[in-house]
Amino acid sequence: MAEECCTPNGDVMILACSGGSNVGQLANQAAVELTQEGFGKIFCLAGIGGHLSGFVQSARDVPQMVAIDGCPVGCTKAILEHAEVPLKGYLVLTELGIEKNNDFKLGREEIEKVKAAAKESAGEGAASAKPSEKTPSGCSCTC
Repeated sequence: MAEECCTPNGDVMILACSGGSNVGQLANQAAVELTQEGFGKIFCLAGIGGHLSGFVQSARDVPQMVAIDGCPVGCTKAILEHAEVPLKGYLVLTELGIEKNNDFKLGREEIEKVKAAAKESAGEGAASAKPSEKTPSGCSCTC
């Protein structure tokens, strides 16, 4: 089952904020759509935050990752740092010029902007990533 975790030609682990604002929800929606499109696979950030060993180890071992925070509070980044998971690609949506608010009507243009930035960020993180010996795709989760 571990070989299904990070899909062929889409072995990017996607970890996204899903906080209580538009940017949190934009991060999550982009992660869902990128997974559906085969770019990578959304992964459970809460499992890492809860220090569940399989989740943490998978995040440490994956060859490519993009972590998406909605705002500068940086909850996604803080969770990864607390679990001692190295950041391999990182994105903050408010740095893309998207204003944080409580309007949950997510626009297609903003979602596409986030997806494009996530793809770019994952590419930058890949340069420093080291493949794992766990599986050919580098994933060791038990999802």
